[in-house]
Amino acid sequence: MSVLVYTESEQGKFKKTAFEAASYAKAVANQMGTTVTAVAINANDTSELGTYGVDKVLNITNGDLKAFNANAYASSIEQAAKQENATVVIVSSSADSKYLAPILAIGLNAGFASNVVEAPSNTSPFTVKRTAFTNKAFNMTTIDTAVKVVGVSKNAFGLVESNGSATTEEFSPSIPASGVKVESVDRATDKVTIADAEIVVSAGRGLKGPENWGMIEELADVLGAATACSKPVSDLGWRPHSEHVGQTGKPVASNLYIAIGISGAIQHLAGINASKVKVVINTDPEAPFFKAADYGIVGDAFEVVPTLIEKLKAFKAQNA
Repeated sequence: MSVLVYTESEQGKFKKTAFEAASYAKAVANQMGTTVTAVAINANDTSELGTYGVDKVLNITNGDLKAFNANAYASSIEQAAKQENATVVIVSSSADSKYLAPILAIGLNAGFASNVVEAPSNTSPFTVKRTAFTNKAFNMTTIDTAVKVVGVSKNAFGLVESNGSATTEEFSPSIPASGVKVESVDRATDKVTIADAEIVVSAGRGLKGPENWGMIEELADVLGAATACSKPVSDLGWRPHSEHVGQTGKPVASNLYIAIGISGAIQHLAGINASKVKVVINTDPEAPFFKAADYGIVGDAFEVVPTLIEKLKAFKAQNA
């Protein structure tokens, strides 16, 4: 019996969320006195999972799984869980994992807890802490089914390295027939994606037009951050919809979220509340975002941001 973890990869490379899920799985395994087995799908190098506590990797290499398919992926993980007699299955809270997790839970007749932020406070009964009400509160959830599926929130548990190594076994599950055919996939070309970013620099209509986004991209480059925007900005076509964050866009759970020229509508705040530190720059001191922010600057973005870039570059030069 082991704790099973699904470790996501993209184009053969593990995502940061895979290592965070593995770190969480290791913490659960330590509490239960067992080992960690990972499921990897079309990954190039599985050995690095050992750094984050994985003892064994079931590596699936299958061209039919090249493009994400929730039913096929869930079925593959389900078969691995049954082979390993796993009573706890860990997934991340990425868009793909949130899609497959309920299907996986049904297949395993398991209870599913999403948005989990801490290791279990108790394993008998199995109790976890989760966010609720769009990250405005927490609740303690007990899963009393024989098998449990846990979805770990991004940047909540963090990466925890272990002094171990992982063995790899080839695993060939039965892939169910699917009526879905993926013709092509358009990927964002940003240096850092919103999904994996620890820092996000976001801007709204306060920037007045797409021609002013250069300073946002420069600030993001200095910080090693991803760029994002509010819904009106993407609706106006100033920025691609892939950068839209908020309740109706992509959720953000970064360590640092910088909002520039964004008033802070409730839908936007609902999508970024999971971020640990929120900074807002706005000319309007009554902007709703200031009530949600940890730090606020009342000022003109066209004056504040260039100064901030200059100071950050000087700081990085002094501490290089």
